Amino acid sequence: MTLAGHRTHTVVDSPVGPLTLVAAGGTLAGLYMRRQRHRPPEETFGEPDPEPFTEVVEQLRAYFDGRLTAFELPMVFDGTPFQRRVWAALRDIPYGETITYGQLADRIGQPGAARAVGLANGKNPIGIIVPCHRVVGSTGHLTGYGGGLATKQQLLDLERGVAGACLF
Repeated sequence: MTLAGHRTHTVVDSPVGPLTLVAAGGTLAGLYMRRQRHRPPEETFGEPDPEPFTEVVEQLRAYFDGRLTAFELPMVFDGTPFQRRVWAALRDIPYGETITYGQLADRIGQPGAARAVGLANGKNPIGIIVPCHRVVGSTGHLTGYGGGLATKQQLLDLERGVAGACLF
């Protein structure tokens, strides 16, 4: 599936480093960290234009300040039906909590698909807002994260109220 609409992007600073926000037709379609695995090529981000991202930036700032626990933004996703089911289920993981890949597979009605869920999780195009950082290994330990394990830990610490975890 290819997202329709004119693509634009902007880069904003955050406590976890620069974030590239991408819109398709004026709707958020991507949030990528600088050294993110599965980051699309820069030339696919469209022209620079900060205007479509005003609300996204405000909500990100509130999240990093500890004032926002659930994002309410229109988003569009470019992925397979299975990937989109996984990404939708990620949004149901409560702020400050974690689940395992196996539990996430159970939630989408695909018990035994933990590996496939992990692959879809890793290709999440809207990191942080679609909280793939809340998924951990079967033992509860941190496992892969597109933005790096240190960033995953920083986001989880922020959500758990660990002092000094993130300050915008």
